[in-house]
Amino acid sequence: MSGPYKVVVVGMGKRGKHHASAFQANPKFKVVGICDIDAARLAAAAAELGNPAISTDAAALTASLKPDVFCFCTMPHLRVPMIKIGADAGVKMIAFEKPVADSSKAALEIKEMLAGSGIKTVVSHQHRYGVHYRKVKEITASGALGKVHTIYATSPGWMMHMMSHLIDYMRWYNNNVDAEWVMAQAAGKGKLKDNHPSPDYIAGVIQFANGVRGIVETGAGAPNIPEIAKWWGRNRIRVMGDDGFAEVLTNGGWRAVTKTGAMSGGGAMDYALDMAPYIQEMADWLDDDRKVHSCNFDSACKGFDIMMGFCRSVVEGGQVAMPLTDGKLEIEALRQSMSDKPVLLASPDHAKEFGL
Repeated sequence: MSGPYKVVVVGMGKRGKHHASAFQANPKFKVVGICDIDAARLAAAAAELGNPAISTDAAALTASLKPDVFCFCTMPHLRVPMIKIGADAGVKMIAFEKPVADSSKAALEIKEMLAGSGIKTVVSHQHRYGVHYRKVKEITASGALGKVHTIYATSPGWMMHMMSHLIDYMRWYNNNVDAEWVMAQAAGKGKLKDNHPSPDYIAGVIQFANGVRGIVETGAGAPNIPEIAKWWGRNRIRVMGDDGFAEVLTNGGWRAVTKTGAMSGGGAMDYALDMAPYIQEMADWLDDDRKVHSCNFDSACKGFDIMMGFCRSVVEGGQVAMPLTDGKLEIEALRQSMSDKPVLLASPDHAKEFGL
């Protein structure tokens, strides 16, 4: 195209500003409008972004500016109406924060809304651009671990914040092989009142079609990694094979042991570094249909099915077949069915975040 792609960004909290700044820093894009329900925050953000058009009404702003890209960073329960705004405006691309939705019912509505629209859609799983995440992918893909049999991922952060990330990168390390079934258990209802509603602790098993077993834990019962200073950075993904293992720690670099010996390196989540390639891939996909974004919606939906399948397993018991074929309100079902018994902590370091 002759000029930069026009972008509207909705939500001027931390993540919205990260997105808007990264778009504005890329010559392929121009932020032409921003939106937030907080007028003061909106005005402050506009001053930092070259004073684009501003509004507290996302639909009106988007309809008037007719952007190429509609990006929103809002709470999970707003996914459906926000997608509708972008679709109604006829945008080329919609980019939004993980998770895909707050229920499989909402995710199914989004899929149906986008089907046949031609709108390219991206979900922000941008940790994968970190050098330490990529190093683990490189080691795994090289064959140095031998036959991979297990991928184990943990985070003390609760499900709706962190599990979407973990599952996305587990699938990446396993060459995006589909899951066949999942099973899970959960404890603690405190965070079901959060704006990212989640069990206080949930642990699940994934059976991938190639026989690799995934194990995921998020929340108050997940292991601690006290050597990492930032609590939200105490996340681990470990790939295990017949000949060794490799693991990434969100704020603690990477390490591996193979037949050739032990090795390690640095790396920490850094929005300034991770957002740039994430945004560039959007430009590449807009320019060329063949260059599908690594964080594309279809891939994110497969990870989201796994997460909602865990919730269904907690409520219904037993294994849940993948992919999900119907829509349900999983979080509401958890509220109705889970025990009121309080969660037990894996570490006293988790107590503050869970009000214990």
